[in-house]
Amino acid sequence: MKFTRAIAFAVVTGTTLIAATGCSVFRDQQTVGSYMDDAGITTAVKAKMAEDKSVAASSISVETLNRTVQLSGFAKSQAEKARAEQIARSTKDVREVRNNIVVRP
Repeated sequence: MKFTRAIAFAVVTGTTLIAATGCSVFRDQQTVGSYMDDAGITTAVKAKMAEDKSVAASSISVETLNRTVQLSGFAKSQAEKARAEQIARSTKDVREVRNNIVVRP
């Protein structure tokens, strides 16, 4: 009886996983691997910004989707905005950067 229940659980779990990943690819959403790559890019960009003294990393939001990094938030100068974009562009595996940072003195 326990063996039958275990097989039934495995079949239901496997079917659910296949259906869920199939649907996300079908709907042009991210796969798990793509999501993990994007999360790594976001982490790398945030870490580089935190190390850079000329960028207020806490004021800038970083989001990544399909290797496209979107920067948003506020900067104190045009130079800070440009530096944040430069950091994002120089990060490994970044395909494109969209800089929506607003300069607010």
